[in-house]
Amino acid sequence: MVPVWLILIPLLTGLVSFILKDAKTVKAWALLSSLITLALIVAGNWFFKADSLQFSATWVAGLGSKFSFSLDGMGKMLCLLTAVSFPVIFIAVNRNEYKKANSFYALMLLMQAGLMGVFAASDALLFYFFWELALIPAYFLCSIWGGEKRIQVTFKFFVYTFVGSLLMLCGIIYLYFQTADQSFSLQSFYHLHLTDQQQYSLFWLFFIAFAIKMPIFPFHTWQPDAYEQSPTAVTMVLSGVMVKMGIFAVIRWLVPVFPQAVSHFSNVVIILSVTGMIYASLIAIKQDDVKRLIAYSSIAHIGLMCAAIFSQTNIGTQGVVIQMFNHGINVIGLWIVADAIEQQLGTRKFSELGGLAQKAPTLAILLVVLAFANIALPLTNAFIGEFLMFNGLFQYNVWIAAVAGVSIILGAVYTLNMVQKVFYGNTVAITESAVEIGSNIKLALIVLVLMIIVLGIYPQPMFNLLNP
Repeated sequence: MVPVWLILIPLLTGLVSFILKDAKTVKAWALLSSLITLALIVAGNWFFKADSLQFSATWVAGLGSKFSFSLDGMGKMLCLLTAVSFPVIFIAVNRNEYKKANSFYALMLLMQAGLMGVFAASDALLFYFFWELALIPAYFLCSIWGGEKRIQVTFKFFVYTFVGSLLMLCGIIYLYFQTADQSFSLQSFYHLHLTDQQQYSLFWLFFIAFAIKMPIFPFHTWQPDAYEQSPTAVTMVLSGVMVKMGIFAVIRWLVPVFPQAVSHFSNVVIILSVTGMIYASLIAIKQDDVKRLIAYSSIAHIGLMCAAIFSQTNIGTQGVVIQMFNHGINVIGLWIVADAIEQQLGTRKFSELGGLAQKAPTLAILLVVLAFANIALPLTNAFIGEFLMFNGLFQYNVWIAAVAGVSIILGAVYTLNMVQKVFYGNTVAITESAVEIGSNIKLALIVLVLMIIVLGIYPQPMFNLLNP
């Protein structure tokens, strides 16, 4: 029953949030809901019996679809990431004011419910249902509370994801008719005997949908604008958690169902992924906006994960799953810093900032740790995941791994350049008025930084979680 409650708690509390009128009350309600969800997944991962992580009941009997959930090691890892992310985000943005705060926090909780469903579903129709449930609140959050260009950016986001979802639905329906028992069960899909030609065609229906969601080159063009124009709390979810839907789906649904197609097209996908890594890193170097730099940095990191999956090595895939969690933690921390700067100083441009460490030394120290994690420095949480992923790529092709490795150098260039320009040097007119960050932001960042250090020094708990 644990997976069901992971969905029901944010779903029901999200619906209740719509009727709460006081902003302080709804903020406290949303935080309480997210903390209960976090406590439940922690208990489920380490204290409950394995059978509590499974659930199955009749859903649409006529179609052979079941309300079926199962949390394996990867599912537990990503549900934990989702559960950790939301209370940290709610604490970090606690002092931000939103018009119709009840609707804002209600949609955030509904998005959390959708994400939990995606990571736990073991029925294809149910998976598709939650895939859409996670996306729909994101459209409204971006279009109502976003920046000046939010309407056209959200429309582009909608078109990309709608086309991808439609392709995936067509693929799911086709596979349903190929199953012996007319079932949407994940296990039924795993036991299909498809011809190579069927696999080649269906591969692209699913891969394009997942590639848009990650996103990887050349399906990435919606992402930087969406991240820039969305409210930062929503951007944290999009970048920290929602992009993992695509990576998760490739490992859970694409690779096992279409193994011949994955082997056949692995070179194409890896070349696209590595191209995106280098391209996004070079674009990030030229940015003058903190948000856009983080957005392009995320594209580079996701590209490495996608390439490692298609290297078809166990060690590479293990690194991807670990890195999904660690990247989520790190990128949410970077977004919190970007939001703290913008909320206080009204700008995100490097050219208008400088010397912020003199005015906000705590923020500077915390950002330096986040920056080291972003470039996967040893003893930070990202190191072990990147090490395993590059190991997998080296086993696949040394030259491809060498080209991908250039992104490590480029990542250090743009990340440390941001730290230097924003926090060091002399103060400027805007930063002269800066003050130390508030206690809520400090708490959120300290939690993330402690996780970065602890998991960097001792990553074994993550491997233990992955064992199932």
